[in-house]
Amino acid sequence: MRDKVFFDTNILVYLQTGMDAAKTKVSRQIIEKSSSENLVVLSTQILQEFYVAMTRKLGHDPITIKNILLLFTDFEIVTINPSIIFDAIDISVLQQLSFWDSLIISAASYSHCKKVYSEDLTHGQVIRGVEIVNPYKSETL
Repeated sequence: MRDKVFFDTNILVYLQTGMDAAKTKVSRQIIEKSSSENLVVLSTQILQEFYVAMTRKLGHDPITIKNILLLFTDFEIVTINPSIIFDAIDISVLQQLSFWDSLIISAASYSHCKKVYSEDLTHGQVIRGVEIVNPYKSETL
């Protein structure tokens, strides 16, 4: 059995916007591969961040983005709960990461993911048994 993987917001934004052709292509490849095997995990935090990034920052229509979010519910969605929040605080303090990045790692660990795909975290770092992978680094392609 293959391992579940967690996707950060930036991967989904590149997938939907096409802002960077190379990153869009990579995002599409890793999500298609992972989703075909039911390995994709997101969290309620990621859904919220995606909505804000797409509507407020990039100016997309809110109803269109809501419809995209409905498609994401085919994936496993981790609901952020107090345990995940308290664990994220610990990760933030111990690893000196932002709370929001720590919340991603905590949610990934909680859902038994082995990897987090993210452009924003340190590539190759392992926290709580979860490896951070920047899929846009040339050695990961």
